[in-house]
Amino acid sequence: MIPERGSYAVDTRTDRIGQVMDRYGLFVQLRPPGGGLEWDCPPDALRPAARHDELRARVAELNRGSRLSSS
Repeated sequence: MIPERGSYAVDTRTDRIGQVMDRYGLFVQLRPPGGGLEWDCPPDALRPAARHDELRARVAELNRGSRLSSS
């Protein structure tokens, strides 16, 4: 089952979370929380993101932004 567009999912190959942007051919396109380059993931390597997955990704993105702005 493919999570709906706009929801968050985890690429189980890398344990990376992304927002479901679209389906393109045989792949689902995911974008990191907060933006960035999309990547392709086969649907069988996706699982819906749990709330803690989403929070973990958002905190990592905030930390990344904080490091960039203090440079």
